[in-house]
Amino acid sequence: MATGRVVGQTGPLPACIKKVPAHSLKNESNSTPDLTSKDKKEAEKRVAVTALVVHEAIRKQGEEELERTPSALAWSGFAAGLSMCFSLIAEGLIRSHLPDTAWRPLLVSLGYPFGYLIVIIGRQQLFTENTLTAVIPVLAHRNMATLVPMLRLWIIVLAANLAGAHLGAWTLANVHVFPPEVERAFGEIGRDAAAVMPGVAILKGVLAGWLIAMVVWMLASERSGHVAIIAILTYAVGLGQFPHVIAGSIEVLYLAMSGSSSWSHWSLTYFLPTLLGNILGGVSLVSVLNHAQVVAGR
Repeated sequence: MATGRVVGQTGPLPACIKKVPAHSLKNESNSTPDLTSKDKKEAEKRVAVTALVVHEAIRKQGEEELERTPSALAWSGFAAGLSMCFSLIAEGLIRSHLPDTAWRPLLVSLGYPFGYLIVIIGRQQLFTENTLTAVIPVLAHRNMATLVPMLRLWIIVLAANLAGAHLGAWTLANVHVFPPEVERAFGEIGRDAAAVMPGVAILKGVLAGWLIAMVVWMLASERSGHVAIIAILTYAVGLGQFPHVIAGSIEVLYLAMSGSSSWSHWSLTYFLPTLLGNILGGVSLVSVLNHAQVVAGR
């Protein structure tokens, strides 16, 4: 006997036949569920920003930086050089309270992000950030009108960063605002940084340049969580002892300013190889590759 409803049948359907909701029939040919306008707006908020959008945001930011006056760049860069001293200060304070054990670097490196947090959140000019921010407009336009301002920005910011780093290192080494055990920790951190060989400084400097440039790229793709991004990536730089042309220079310059090393050792053995590595990591590996994926996707 048939159990389905026949034509003209009245009354409830048999229990074995379930009534199909109207909205399910509507979507039989479409697997996408019905969404209210509120649901659609919420879904749009949760969609990841595309590489094209991130690239465009950094390009606009870079062009704004290229238009800044030399004095504005210099003062901002000088402030950044001074602010980066807080990485050494925080590391030294933590190290001075810990025993000499195998796990000590895991905790000491927690202080390394402090300088970067101040500089990046405070929108001060740091040279390694500009290996991405200022380069993207050059890759986008490919003309001398953009290349010359980029080189000007690089020179001004790097010189200003180093001026701030020198003053900060001299102050820490000669003013003696910290107790002896903390100053000993500063010296130990400086000796660890200065021990890197030039060839290794180039290679590990590439990793530092890559990670710092990726901080900038990731910040442009996220609306929140900036502190976590900066802290996690720069913690990896500190823990891996990847040489950084400003943060690491302050550590090595502390030795020179306190008479434990020479300025020439910093400039020839640490600064120049690290500068080359940071530029290669920031420009060649991050800026060029991220720009290439955007161009290829158009």
